[in-house]
Amino acid sequence: MKAIVCNKYGSPDVLRFEEVEKPIPKDNQVLVKVHASSLNYGNLVLLKGEPFLARFAFGLTKPKYPIPGGDIAGRVEAVGKDVIQFKPGDEVFGDLSSCGWGGYAEYVTAAESALAMKPANLSFEEAAAVPMAAVTALQSLRDKGKIQTGQKVLIYGASGGVGTFAVQIAKSFGAEVTAVCSSRNLGIARSNGADNIIDYTKEDISEKIDHYDLILGVNGSQPISVYKRALKPNGIFVNVGGSGSQLSQAMFLGPWISMTGSKKVSTFLQRQNQKDLIYVKELLETGKVKPVIDRCYKLSEVSEAFRYFEEGHAQGKVVITI
Repeated sequence: MKAIVCNKYGSPDVLRFEEVEKPIPKDNQVLVKVHASSLNYGNLVLLKGEPFLARFAFGLTKPKYPIPGGDIAGRVEAVGKDVIQFKPGDEVFGDLSSCGWGGYAEYVTAAESALAMKPANLSFEEAAAVPMAAVTALQSLRDKGKIQTGQKVLIYGASGGVGTFAVQIAKSFGAEVTAVCSSRNLGIARSNGADNIIDYTKEDISEKIDHYDLILGVNGSQPISVYKRALKPNGIFVNVGGSGSQLSQAMFLGPWISMTGSKKVSTFLQRQNQKDLIYVKELLETGKVKPVIDRCYKLSEVSEAFRYFEEGHAQGKVVITI
C-alpha cells in the first residue's frame, strides 16, 4: 500500500511518499481502508519532535510511529476475531493517537475503541476533519471548563480546527458565545453561530473586565493576566493551544492564580475517548455541529499540506484525501 513515512524529525521535507507493507489486524483490531485523514497540532509535534519533552512519548531520537496521521475516516476491510462493535463494510471514523497513529496511508489497523460509526450525513472528508479537534473542544469546555447553560463563553482563536468546533459545541450547551478571530475570519465565526465577534486586529479583550464565565485560549499569545481580568469571579480559563509563552504562563502561573483567588487557570490535553466521539457524532447528525474544511490535499501532497498548516492561518481543518 502507499503511505507517508517519517523516519526522522524535521520539516515537512522529511516526509516520504512510499510503498509499504499492508498491515494485518490482530485479534482485537480493525483493518480500515482509509478514505480521508486530517491535520492537527499533534501531527506537527510528531513531525518535528517539538517540544522536546514530547519525544519521551513519541521517540527520543526518531519517531516511534513512522506513519503519522491521527484522524481517519474510511470503511472497515476486516476485523480480528475478538472485535464485536464493527464488521466489514461499516463506514467509520476515529482518532488513532492512542493506538499507534498511521492514518496517512491507504490502510491502517486500529483498536475498536478508537473508532465510531461515521455520521451518516457526512462525507469521508468531512468525517475525517472531526475526531481530534471536536473531542478536544468538547472535553475542554465540558470537563475542564465546566460549561453551563446561559454562561458567557469566550473562544480565543475561533476560526481554526478546534476553535470552529468549540464555538458550535458551546452553543449546543446553551452558552452565549463570543468568538475572537481576525477580520478575514469573521464570516466563519458568524456562520458557526457566535453571538458576538471580536476582531482582535481592531479590539483588545483586555478592556473586557469581569465579563466571561469561561474562556478557551485555543490560539493567540495573550498574557495570562489579560484572560484573568476578563474572567468573572469564579470564572475559568482553559489553555488549549497558542504560543509557547501562553502555555508556560498557564502551566506555571495558573496553579498560583487558582490557589490565591476565585478565578481558575488551567491547561488541557485531549484524551482519545470513544464515548466522547459518539457524543460528537450525535451532534453532527442532528446538525448542531458541522465541520469547517479549509483545503483538501492528496496523500502524495502531505508535505505541502503540512507547510500550509504550520503557517497557522487555516480556516477550519486541512484534510487529506486518500
